Amino acid sequence: MSSLQQVNPRVRGIRASPHRFLQRLSADIQRHITQGVQKPFQEVIDISSGDPQYAGMKPISFVRQVLAVCLLPDLLHDENLPLDARLRAQRLLQCCDGESVGSYTASAGLCLVQQTIAEFITRRDAGVPSYSSNIYIPSGSQRALMVVIKLLARGDGEMRTGVLMPLPCPHTLPMLLDEAGVKLVPYHLREDRGWAVDLDELKAALKMAGGRCEPRAIYISNPGNPTGHVQDRNSIEKVIQFAEDERLFLLVDEVYQDSVFEQDREFISYKRVLFEMGPEYSETVELASFHSLSNSIMGECGLRAGYVELVNVDPAVMLFAETLLCIDISTPVTGQLALELMVNPPKLGDLSYNTYMQEVLFNQATLTENAQRLWESLNGLPGMSCQPAMGGIYVYPRLNMPPGMVDQAEMLGMEPDVLYCQRLLEEEGVLVGAGCENGQEDRNYHLRLCVLVPSPTLQEAVKRLTSFHLRLLARFPQ
Repeated sequence: MSSLQQVNPRVRGIRASPHRFLQRLSADIQRHITQGVQKPFQEVIDISSGDPQYAGMKPISFVRQVLAVCLLPDLLHDENLPLDARLRAQRLLQCCDGESVGSYTASAGLCLVQQTIAEFITRRDAGVPSYSSNIYIPSGSQRALMVVIKLLARGDGEMRTGVLMPLPCPHTLPMLLDEAGVKLVPYHLREDRGWAVDLDELKAALKMAGGRCEPRAIYISNPGNPTGHVQDRNSIEKVIQFAEDERLFLLVDEVYQDSVFEQDREFISYKRVLFEMGPEYSETVELASFHSLSNSIMGECGLRAGYVELVNVDPAVMLFAETLLCIDISTPVTGQLALELMVNPPKLGDLSYNTYMQEVLFNQATLTENAQRLWESLNGLPGMSCQPAMGGIYVYPRLNMPPGMVDQAEMLGMEPDVLYCQRLLEEEGVLVGAGCENGQEDRNYHLRLCVLVPSPTLQEAVKRLTSFHLRLLARFPQ
């Protein structure tokens, strides 16, 4: 039994890795197709993961042009590349030791990139200052989260550090916290309110943890992963007040901040709200905010870079954080440079500005249209219901499983939603995520579908899923 299940026995399946099982099955099926085995489909469509370029989305041209020049400086004189891309590459190379991406950097990251990130945060937060000395650049937001969790982890048994965690949550989070040696304290998001964070659920989770661990932090995903919920200012203020009252460290995953598409919602950072609440909170509440190259419109998952900004953290602890980051020596330089390009893109008047904006707006439009179409399609299926996503890159529908299939899954020793995903993959060649890996209550089933994929890909996936779902209901009548 997992540490999370020990705190809350209602939660099931969260330590299992159905995604790995389904990925292996998907690879086997695709290999069989390549070998000439006849299937009712020609290829497997994977809409389970948050890897846009794997799914077929194109990289941003400016990023690849600048990185190409950084990797091959001879291209500085290649007039086939935009001048502003070559000049940016030259500036970035000058900040690298030996003017080469093959050199080490400081463990916290390149100074120029730290400063550029701080300037981006200050602009984003309407002038709330950010300082480069509070910025760390690890190899992705998950690594950054691990470092901060290790800073918080201490004690054993009833004194062991606990972290409040939402359900549903990112599917990698439980394993990460388990590896860090902390106890997971789940709080439930309100599906009936579009997966909103609920203060009563936070208080209930804290009470349930009493005598089992020492809660020291609360993790928030905003925009939500995998729910797509985007918190408004009032909701953020309530969470900050809760963290202040209970002396909890705020761990805020904001990696989808550029992926908000609900018309009446906008992304507001926790740091901005914290400082606009006044000194009572801005000088006391400890906060770590995470962003990443991977989980954004840019979608550069393979470059492995992200950042964390630490707020109101003791200077001695900041030094220890840098020591922990030193274990990795330094984040890949190409990832750091791409991070600089993400937070400091071409500006109006630059040669690359129009192309850059066209590509970004195309990705945002694809995300918005896919989310709307998928929501309409899923809600049109019997036995399926879906809250509208406001942001992020996933849609997370509820699956009303036929009792006969639930019984069959139990006979096979499987989670019913994993069996659903397995059969969908085998019969239609569509790979989706099972809700049990995101954490859910017993007899409460969901699917996770990524919508930052090319529109034709999603349309074909929905067509196949619909066919399978209707056959399933005919096979297992209610």
